[in-house]
Amino acid sequence: MRRPVVLLITAASMALAAQARAVEPDEVVATYAEIGAAMYADSLASAQALDRAVDAFLSAPSKEAHEAVKAAWKAARVPYQQTEALRFGNPLVDEWEGRVNAWPLDEGLIDYVDMSYGDSSEENPLYTLNVVASPQLRVGKDVVDASEITPDLLSDQLQEALDVETNVAIGYHAVEFLLWGQDLNGTGPGAGMRPWTDYSLEQCTGGHCERRRAYLSAATDLLVTDLQEMADAWKPGGAARKDLTSVAPEAGIGRILTGIGSLSYGELAGERMKLGLLLNDPEEEHDCFSDNTHNSHYYDQVGMTALWSGSYQRLDGSVVQGPSVQALAAEKAPDLAQKVTGLMDDTTAKLGAIREAAESGRMAYDQMLAADNAEGNGMLQAAVDALVAQTRGVEEVVAALGVAITVEGSDSLDDPAAVAP
Repeated sequence: MRRPVVLLITAASMALAAQARAVEPDEVVATYAEIGAAMYADSLASAQALDRAVDAFLSAPSKEAHEAVKAAWKAARVPYQQTEALRFGNPLVDEWEGRVNAWPLDEGLIDYVDMSYGDSSEENPLYTLNVVASPQLRVGKDVVDASEITPDLLSDQLQEALDVETNVAIGYHAVEFLLWGQDLNGTGPGAGMRPWTDYSLEQCTGGHCERRRAYLSAATDLLVTDLQEMADAWKPGGAARKDLTSVAPEAGIGRILTGIGSLSYGELAGERMKLGLLLNDPEEEHDCFSDNTHNSHYYDQVGMTALWSGSYQRLDGSVVQGPSVQALAAEKAPDLAQKVTGLMDDTTAKLGAIREAAESGRMAYDQMLAADNAEGNGMLQAAVDALVAQTRGVEEVVAALGVAITVEGSDSLDDPAAVAP
């Protein structure tokens, strides 16, 4: 797996040093749009590779093919996570995002679960609906024909059914659960252990293997369809591109910094990291079934760095780069621009340390959350602190550039007593 951050920062620094004329805000927004288009194109390509791996697995189920499709899922997360700062500040993306990355989810909606999951929830009447096992579904007052599991069934009738956000029937995390199953290890080592035979027609385990196969196929097909929609939206003439260019360039700069600030603070530092640390709860992991959370957080930061520096390394190794908000800030307040770049470097290093510990097998992310793991807690808190500092630096840049943003907050950071036990 590539480690593009050093390349990104080096390319950005070289481009910034070579800047011979004033940077115009509309040029910065144009770079942002081109990077967005490249990020979503890469996300689509990796989802298509995942879809092909699913097809290969289902055509000849085996342990090896199962491992290959799980590796394809992890690979697909790399470019998608880098897009997440595009969500905040771009209404079209924010409205769409729940189709592909909604989290957390009540997995009992989808398939069988362990008895420890429980059999009911006051918040969710569909907590244990189990679509895989049920050709007919009761959804509120309606009886739904689920004899055939199709993308339309999952997308139109089950996604956020009854307006319950944890009824997540589609997207990366639904596919993740279908591939790994529940992670029942708590804060101990190990990810989900779903056997490949859950998809075998000859050695079927878990029951209803034909329907589980249909669900996995429909969900991955739909993921590709949804990412195609967003990739098209960021192309020249696409809906997201038109929306971005319909506002004044200064407002476009505000969107860039809104995305970085909100992902840094309320979303990543708060909801995805500090909340789990306060509760010492592995259920608050972002990629909880696969134990891939360390990569998801790290590549969020890689994406924020790309949007700040105006330099994104594509899956094929090519680089999309141009006038950046970093360069624009350097013209107005060079010391402050340098400070923010340093803060982003520090955040990347802190998240990189978490990633290295997990990738090496020394300590998984869910182990870091354990109440008695001082070292792991310290690593997570250091990354949270770095993300908060990064956000504060972005807010200083906003003031220097004379643009306006609203950074999303999080009770985990702003009012910990409201979420802590």
